[in-house]
Amino acid sequence: MASPKFLITGATGKTGIAAALQLLEKGGAVRAFVHRTDARSERLREAGAEVIIGSLEDMGDLRRAMAGIQRAYFCPPLDYGTLRRAALFSVAAQEARLEVAVVLSQWLTDPLHPAIHSREKWLTDQILKWIPDVGVVTVNPGFFADNYFVALEAIAHFGLMAMPLGSGLNAPPSNEDVAKVIVGVLTNPEPHIGKSYRPTGPNLLAPEEIAAIIGKALGRRVKYRNAPMKLFLKVAKSLGVSDYVIEALFWFLRDYQRNAFGIGAPTNAVLEVGGAPAEDFERIARRYVEAAPFRKPTLATRLRAMSHLAQGLLTPAPNPEAIARRLAIPRLSHATLAVDSAEWRASHSALGQCG
Repeated sequence: MASPKFLITGATGKTGIAAALQLLEKGGAVRAFVHRTDARSERLREAGAEVIIGSLEDMGDLRRAMAGIQRAYFCPPLDYGTLRRAALFSVAAQEARLEVAVVLSQWLTDPLHPAIHSREKWLTDQILKWIPDVGVVTVNPGFFADNYFVALEAIAHFGLMAMPLGSGLNAPPSNEDVAKVIVGVLTNPEPHIGKSYRPTGPNLLAPEEIAAIIGKALGRRVKYRNAPMKLFLKVAKSLGVSDYVIEALFWFLRDYQRNAFGIGAPTNAVLEVGGAPAEDFERIARRYVEAAPFRKPTLATRLRAMSHLAQGLLTPAPNPEAIARRLAIPRLSHATLAVDSAEWRASHSALGQCG
């Protein structure tokens, strides 16, 4: 039997690029589906991937991308139009008679979640199961380790990790570990068809422990402060985060504060499916710190950090309710956070320790 060819959509994203590079390291034939040419796509091309530029919104592009493909990773963007992209991908996957599609879903998926992204991810999971001739495997990661390092500049210069996490726990997975699970399924799909996996890091950590570990990597003391949600969203807006993501973050973080990401974590998915132990958070933190251009504070980097902080404080606070009205996001009369949903808790538990 000929070796399979792999399609990675969202191939320049966090998990997409990691999955593509891991497959290439294993000698796999990889087609990277990207939105545009940039340094990341060139890195994939240089590593041996076939790079195709296109859109998940364009059926012609999807058909072209899936020609000659046997196994695919579907990694749509965190953006409005989740269901539309899922439907287009499903039709293209069926036409191409894929052996397996690995789908990036989400920890908080539930039909009654206040965030439309979580509701549409839940519905996406149901739709993909209807594809008659394609095996589907779902990957449901939680709150990524990568998310904490968006604030690394401020943490490094001011010794403060200010995020609205409450006292919630999390076992944060690295992008690379989530990719290991994806690659483990793509290279050996048969045992996994129809299953869902929830990759996490190896240890549940409180926000104070996360801050302390980042401080250790930076070589300075870092404290955690439970920031007001309004302030956090102001800073997110100043960093260019879209209104759609801000509206989703508002609800995701409320679930975080209620310990939703600590329920059912940690899991063994990275080891059992990815074939290697999950990275501990300190190792992840040291990698981000080493790559940061401001890891050695200077007057210039400190002034830059202060400028960014001031910009965040002066940015008008986004209003999630106003965003929802502007984006015509339907509001449910019986919406409930994942942590309060009996259906979510039951499905979460049913996935099991590896799920």
